[in-house]
Amino acid sequence: VFLSLQLFGTIVWILVASTQVPLPLLQGWVMFVAVTAWFLSIVFLSLFLFGYANRIAVNWNQADFIFHGATFVFYFGAFLLQAATTSLHHFPRKFNSTTQERILSGREYNISIAASV
Repeated sequence: VFLSLQLFGTIVWILVASTQVPLPLLQGWVMFVAVTAWFLSIVFLSLFLFGYANRIAVNWNQADFIFHGATFVFYFGAFLLQAATTSLHHFPRKFNSTTQERILSGREYNISIAASV
């Protein structure tokens, strides 16, 4: 489970970081959630790999449940923000401009869809 978090967290980093971040506040939260979940899952994985879990008197089933529950809530919120950013692709970048430049280009739109999923 932890390795899948590492893999998908890294993919989210790559996809969000490869866009031009037209709305930094929204996508900044997405990156914060991905980086924090990735880092904490590395910490959990290290605790188990190096045997520290046996030395620390903690109910690891409950800690794992709380960690994954919190990660789900934060990732779901990040998904909503990333999806909201993606849905704004048809708006112009500058509202007072006569150019038809969009907030997200076609390539960025596709990357943002992948990051949302």
